[in-house]
Amino acid sequence: MKKIAIIGATGMLGKPVTKALIAAGFEVTIITRDVEKARGVFPDCTILYGDLEDKMSLFETLKGQDAVYLSLHISQNTKPKDFMPETDGLLHLIEAAKANQVQRIAYLSSLVKDYQGQNCFKWWVFEVKQKAVQILKGSGIPYTIFYPSNFMENFDKGGFKAGKKMNLAGHSSIKQYWVSGQDYGKQVAKSFEILTDENREYTIQGPEAHRMEDAVKIFISHYKKETLKIARVPIGALRLAGKFSQKVNYIYHILEAINKYPEKFGAQFTWDELGKPTETIAAYTQRIQTEGN
Repeated sequence: MKKIAIIGATGMLGKPVTKALIAAGFEVTIITRDVEKARGVFPDCTILYGDLEDKMSLFETLKGQDAVYLSLHISQNTKPKDFMPETDGLLHLIEAAKANQVQRIAYLSSLVKDYQGQNCFKWWVFEVKQKAVQILKGSGIPYTIFYPSNFMENFDKGGFKAGKKMNLAGHSSIKQYWVSGQDYGKQVAKSFEILTDENREYTIQGPEAHRMEDAVKIFISHYKKETLKIARVPIGALRLAGKFSQKVNYIYHILEAINKYPEKFGAQFTWDELGKPTETIAAYTQRIQTEGN
């Protein structure tokens, strides 16, 4: 299995996976709606136009591919009745993959999505993510599904850092096994090296567990480009503001789930098969300051 098509290569988590697959020697083809953007990030890759909403474009771009890796997300502006790449688009992809005899589909899912139904929590975004898993499992194509804990990239490229502030909403006593995209990318590459026709589900967790606030404090203590301070926002304020803003409502729900999801360590099998992540929050923070984004 040498030829891998990637959808979502230029995203926050797609980049480190794409880099890891290239470094591992795979022939990578990037399928994207924005060819110029992808070419600016990965100038040496084969880049083809493709859109999960345009089924016929997938039939063309998947020709000759051995496998597909999906790094998708539901944006903060998406509405429940909109086209969903992770379900509607996945159905299009599966049809095109079967027509081209693709041997495997790998999909980045979520660990915290399993908070759905706990403490009366119900959110349509998690319903979509759970449905995506069921669609992929019923496809008849060998699959790999990755269920990650919180990514360190969220500190500087996600929702925490805003200028010189690190935003925190609510309080949580739950420890999460923070993992870097770089370590995760290596695990993805290893999975493509060792798997044949079996199905696999992997819990993705990093080498150390920290509460949200403690993790942010570690990042701040090792970040030397500027002085960062924690800015606290009451979770109740987000819930109230979310009644008037779809974007804020999205943020409220994801933080409510992350703060309360009782994450337990479950990655030993993943470490045994794909290797143990080694990058700590301190090491990640130091690395991003020397190599840039």
